[in-house]
Amino acid sequence: MSAQEQGHLQTIDRPLHTGGATEHVISRRKAFHADIVAEVADAVAKNPVVVVGMTVNPSVGKARKALDAAGIPHVYLGYGGYFSMWRQRLAIKLWSGWPTYPQVFIKGRLVGGYDDLAAALANGSVKEWLAAP
Repeated sequence: MSAQEQGHLQTIDRPLHTGGATEHVISRRKAFHADIVAEVADAVAKNPVVVVGMTVNPSVGKARKALDAAGIPHVYLGYGGYFSMWRQRLAIKLWSGWPTYPQVFIKGRLVGGYDDLAAALANGSVKEWLAAP
C-alpha cells in the first residue's frame, strides 16, 4: 500500500500529532533535535525533491538511483548510520509521521519511501507533481 493510500501524503506544515499528550510532552517533542528538524523542513521548503536518509540503508540508495535514472535532480540529507545519529533520525520521523527511511519529499509533500517513489515514477505521478504550479 502506498503512502498516499495510507494517508501519509502530508504537507510539511501539518500539525504535530499529539496523541492526547500533555502540553509538557508536546513542547518537549517539538524541541527534540529542533535544529535537525528545522534543517530538513528548510530543505523541503526550498527544493523540489528531497531525499532524507542514512548511510548503508539500501532503500535510500535505490531511491537516489531511481531519481538519477529518471533525470530528476534532488537534494540528499543523510543522517548517520544504523548506530549513529539515531536520535536525530527519530526526531525527523516524529516530525514527518513516516516511520522508515528513505523519506522522499516532492514539492513539500511526503511521498513515502522507495517503494512509493518507484510506483510514482512508474505511473508518471512524479513528473506531474513537479510540473504542477
